[in-house]
Amino acid sequence: MADSTHSILEGPTGVQASELVPDTDPTFDVQQNYPLVIDGLKKLYKDKIRPVEERYGFDLFHSALLRDSDFDAKPMVLLLGQYSTGKTSFIEYVLEREFPGQRIGPEPTTDRFVAVMKGDQDRTIPGNALAVDVNKPFHALNRMGNGFLSKFEAAECSAPILDKVTLIDTPGVLSGEKQRIGRSYDYVSVCEWFAERADLILLLFDAHKLDISDEFKRVIGALKGHDDKVRVVLNKADSVSPQQLMRVYGALMWSLGKVVSTPEVMRVYIGSFWNKPLHFKDNAKLFEAEQRDLLRDLRALPRNAAVRKVNELVKRARLVKVHAYIISHLKNEMPAFFGKDSKKAELTQNIQAEFNKLELKFRLPPGDFPNVERFQQSLKLQDWDKFEKLSERLLKTLDEALTVDLPKLMMQISPPQKAVETNPFAVEAPVTDGWILTSSDKAAFDQVFANLGPENGKLPGSKVKNTLLDTGLSTEMLRTVWNLADMDKDGALDSDEFALAMYLCEVVKKGNRLPDKLPANWV
Repeated sequence: MADSTHSILEGPTGVQASELVPDTDPTFDVQQNYPLVIDGLKKLYKDKIRPVEERYGFDLFHSALLRDSDFDAKPMVLLLGQYSTGKTSFIEYVLEREFPGQRIGPEPTTDRFVAVMKGDQDRTIPGNALAVDVNKPFHALNRMGNGFLSKFEAAECSAPILDKVTLIDTPGVLSGEKQRIGRSYDYVSVCEWFAERADLILLLFDAHKLDISDEFKRVIGALKGHDDKVRVVLNKADSVSPQQLMRVYGALMWSLGKVVSTPEVMRVYIGSFWNKPLHFKDNAKLFEAEQRDLLRDLRALPRNAAVRKVNELVKRARLVKVHAYIISHLKNEMPAFFGKDSKKAELTQNIQAEFNKLELKFRLPPGDFPNVERFQQSLKLQDWDKFEKLSERLLKTLDEALTVDLPKLMMQISPPQKAVETNPFAVEAPVTDGWILTSSDKAAFDQVFANLGPENGKLPGSKVKNTLLDTGLSTEMLRTVWNLADMDKDGALDSDEFALAMYLCEVVKKGNRLPDKLPANWV
């Protein structure tokens, strides 16, 4: 158990987590139209994405079909690390209290996955009960079996931060012989499932234990595709001197560089996230600043939750689209009567070649295709006679969701700001310096741009047309918008030109006139 000689409300530097970043800070509140966006995502998924998943057996190859509880779920923070790196102590520090079922010690004490959630009273809920609760987003874990569900539970308690997020505590990653014989379930697959649904993934390291075991390497490898969510925490940093800390940090970055295949440097938070006074106090100000940054990131998650949910649904819809093409293609390649088994084996063995054919034929992005080895394993278990032919109607509605409906929802999340009137007598004047494209507007439009599938960094008119028409402006007005936005007059829009075009449409919809020529600060 935790050391009882220290108050659990005493932060690492004598400052509580809520004092570093107040829970009442309004900058962390969810967006006002968040419920509308979530309802829109639910309807869009049920009407246009799920029918494609059901027809082509998406859940047999990838993740389970989504329920309303998956959309309603609070942002999730996944903590990963080898044993005794301070994962459970970190949660205690953030909550400013212990949680039900908590165990802390130098040995591997946490032997199960624990979802720390908001609850009116302290209690634990077993994994099997969680998996059948329609109000909780864990139904898909049923496929992991009793071996896992017996090692999974929820700890409900009351803490301010749990109003905003759900924290996932995990068993320490094993090393040596234990990692081969110590699990009754596939640990890496479970971590991957949580990583797909997490809004933030924290990799915790102990300043005295920077080695990365084989199992931890596999876990980190399973995070591929979620690099934007991953942060590193160098914990217990007060246990070494400032000079040693510099060397420890360098060693950590060297170790990560060998297992993380990304050119970007990971964000590393340095501190001691537990309820004990600092041992070496030389870096107290550094630790406090780092802890403040991390706590701000945690409490800001709800603010970005809507964008994250749209982003994840876009990724899923693109994968569903490619999956439909793959299954229908394999169906067409199979013989009608004789030689089915040999043809099935041939196609499975050469599935990468089939992926390449589809990529060229339908101009599908290579990054949207599934992992070859996993897909091969799944194919061997399926009855190919149940594969369906391509439905142009369903694919059309899926494309509509990607190019029209999801961009609409993105615009609801980050609507353009109101025009600023610098001159009360200039209402009828053309647009001037009063309208400026903000960074939040640009980020929202960039997401729409990416969803439309640019070619060589640009969108031809054919791909932009429906999105612009969806603004409700007349063809004549859209012609003016295009002429202003297409600054290099090449008949296509890059990301900056597209953002400008969408912004000009919003300017017109607010009753303002377009200028004959763009002001200099718009170019």
